[in-house]
Formats: sequence, structure tokens, C-alpha cells
Amino acid sequence: MIVIVAPGQGSQTPGFLSPWLEVPAFADAMQSMQEASGIDLIGHGTMSDADTIRDTAVAQPLIVSSGVAALSALFGDSTAAAAGISGIAGHSVGEITAAVASGIFDANQGIKFVKERGSAMARAAALEPTSMAAVIGGDQATVLARLAELGLTPANYNGGGQIVAAGSVAAIGELQAHGPEGSRVIPLQVAGAFHTAYMQPAVASLTAFSSSMTVKDPNLKVWSNSLGQQVSTGVEFLTLLVNQVSNSVRWDLCMQSMIEAGVTALIELPPGGTLVGLAKRSMPGIETLAVKTPDNLDAALSLINNHR
Repeated sequence: MIVIVAPGQGSQTPGFLSPWLEVPAFADAMQSMQEASGIDLIGHGTMSDADTIRDTAVAQPLIVSSGVAALSALFGDSTAAAAGISGIAGHSVGEITAAVASGIFDANQGIKFVKERGSAMARAAALEPTSMAAVIGGDQATVLARLAELGLTPANYNGGGQIVAAGSVAAIGELQAHGPEGSRVIPLQVAGAFHTAYMQPAVASLTAFSSSMTVKDPNLKVWSNSLGQQVSTGVEFLTLLVNQVSNSVRWDLCMQSMIEAGVTALIELPPGGTLVGLAKRSMPGIETLAVKTPDNLDAALSLINNHR
């Protein structure tokens, strides 16, 4: 049983789209989503610097569009389900890529939704100075207790001994200075405290935006960041997508649910690498592949054939 995973914000790097645009199916899909979004996705993915593509309103559409376009490069006009993929999950904004891949909504709806999501989260982040930091290692109970002392939220439970903390800039600074025993604290270059109560204004914006969207039930197994649960209806998945903006990402539970479902292999869409790294630590025995460049496409198709 093989699944696809889609990375979240922070996975993008300057120029990562350049080699992909030599693949006609990928380039066509990117052009279509660029026109639907009104954002220069191709320019940002090939020429913009790190600071520009760190902007939430740019990063999120760029990440989702690259993942969706990679699906076109892999499967052409076919669907992931028809190609033998059993399920899909996305980390944070990658859940929108998962929704497109599973047929909950199409690519143009997906890019418009993520454009609204990125803009709404950027507006919410601008209201107060907030930030995030990854806490690596340490006893989980000790880490969570320290975050509670500082008024910080565990925004991402990434598994493999990694929790991402989010909250005020001052509290994140204190966490860096005096982290939990046995852990390392790594500040993240992000624009705000995502997946916390600071994002409630963005939830309100997305609730209004999503009310006019048309959704279908997924044609693949699809897991939610909410509690790592499998979701069977498009309506429920869209509701969870909206609310997840201010709730913790339980990627640890997504990986556990995949193991329990009998997953034997995992492919990460571009800009790939982060989720495969987490899977290697938390999903022992699972064969993994990060599709980072077009050179990885043949290996991905071979892996699918071996595990379908």
C-alpha cells in the first residue's frame, strides 16, 4: 500500500521550480494555476529570493501549486487513485494539495483557496509580533510543560522527537535562551504563530470564503492533521481545513494512522525532503522517496508499481 504526502510551509527554496518547468505537463499545470491565482508562481519559483518566498502569501500558493503540478508530471491526465495510489496526507498547507489529489476539489479551486489562506494568515500574523521555533529532543511531557510555562502553543507535533512551538516573539526568545532539558531549540524563519489562536481572524476569513466552494468526497484514503484520522467526506475535510489554521498539526498521529492502515511505501511531493526525513524516524520499515527534481519521477513510478 503506497501513499503520497505533501509538505508544508518552509519546504520551499529559491529556484526550486526551474528544473521542473522543463517537464511539459508540470509547466502546463503551473501556468493554469498561475492564471487562476493571479500570482506570478513561476517567477517566484525560479527567480525570487528566500525572503520573498518566505512571505506567507507567496509561500503557500507556491508550495501547493508545485505539488499539484508534480501530480500532473507523474500521472498525466489520470488520477492518483487510478495510478495505484492508496492514500494521501498533507502537512499543514499540504492538506490543500491532498484535497486536490483526492478529488475533493480541482486544482483551480485549490489554488484560489490557498491564495485566500495565505493572505488571511499573513494579515493575522501582522496583528502582533509572533514567531515559531522547533524543539528537537527531550521528554515530550517536559517540553510541553515548558511551553505552557511560557504561554506558548505546541503548533506542530511532527513526530521523531520534534515539536514546533508558537507564540509571542518574547516567549520564543525565552524558549531559545532556556529550552527544555535535553532538547535543542531552533528558531524558524516564519512570519507568525501559525496553528495557534493568533490565527483566529484567518479562520473567520476562510469560513466565509469556503462557503461558496463545491466539494466531492475523496477517491483516496485521506488523513487529516486534526487527529490523524481518515476523513471520508469532502464537506468534513473542508471544514477541518478551515479550522486547522488555528489548531495544532498532528503529523505524528497521521504517520501512526498510516502505519496502522498498512502503508508500505511513501512518496513526498516537491518541494520534498522534510516529511521523508520524519518518516524515516517514525515509520521504520516503510520505503520512502522524496521527489525533489524531475530526475526522481522514474523512481517514483517504479516504487508505485512495486507497492500498488
